[in-house]
Amino acid sequence: MSAAVLGGPSLARIEKAPLPEPAPESVRVRLEGCGICGSNLPSWEGRPWFNYPLAPGEPGHEGWGVIDALGAGVTEWKPGDRVAFISYRAFAEFDVAHAQSLVLLPEQLAGKPFPGEALGCAMNVFRRAEIRAGQTVAVVGIGFLGALLVRLAALAGARVIGIGRRPFALEIAEQYGAGHVIPMVDHRQIIEQVKKLTDGRGCDCVIEAVGSQWPLDLATELTCERGRLVIAGYHQDGPRNVNMQLWNWRGLDVINAHERDPKVYIDGIRAAVQEIAAGRLDPTPLYTHTFRLDQISEGLNCLKERPRKFMKALITL
Repeated sequence: MSAAVLGGPSLARIEKAPLPEPAPESVRVRLEGCGICGSNLPSWEGRPWFNYPLAPGEPGHEGWGVIDALGAGVTEWKPGDRVAFISYRAFAEFDVAHAQSLVLLPEQLAGKPFPGEALGCAMNVFRRAEIRAGQTVAVVGIGFLGALLVRLAALAGARVIGIGRRPFALEIAEQYGAGHVIPMVDHRQIIEQVKKLTDGRGCDCVIEAVGSQWPLDLATELTCERGRLVIAGYHQDGPRNVNMQLWNWRGLDVINAHERDPKVYIDGIRAAVQEIAAGRLDPTPLYTHTFRLDQISEGLNCLKERPRKFMKALITL
């Protein structure tokens, strides 16, 4: 099979690799595509702890496709089932996954891309945020994750404030149900605008979906007393300082919404399937850039540079 191999920082090539054989209780999937995730950037940019070259297909983990072979003991799946799945080498034509790490894609989603891990992540963040009808919710950072959370919060009956750096992203936030959007330009002006919108109280829930220091500081200040601060951004570039005095004074509930339990990931993907198949959530406008497998370098650079109107890049096969 063909697979992408990261040979070093900013160095990718396509190589021929052995076709993986499914172990007992596992299946092999012929990939249709794989999302490119922000967490792929460290291995693309280079970090001291990576040993290159990475294994063929790494670090792709947002794959979907069709089962083409079963390992011993697999009875609940059959060849031809179209699935999203959790694996770690999905920048390739084939990958293997444990039978319990698969989610069936129903007929309503036929032909549609489905980067399951990314969509499931949004559902799990939303669950942890515990958003209720009538609450005021701010989403700081309108990328792929932030846009989905705007939509989910609006569907829950919340009053949503979208805060983002790019005009295109703010337009998406409005289309997805944000009642107010604020350009992410000036720290104090953003706080003042939110105060005006909330009669000086602040937001019941603030979701930080960027992954850097300033948005974390901003999200803290936007959260009301006894409010809920949800950290969903991927903080990949070192330690953070937190305003513990303000966290204490306001009595905030601070939630790290990142999951590590594979079963919880699968639950999130199943929830995403239900919402999208029912037509309540449509991520299609967010799939803004598509690349072939042999264009993996262009795809990763696109994620890094985030050109105009970028939201989410996919590798399709």
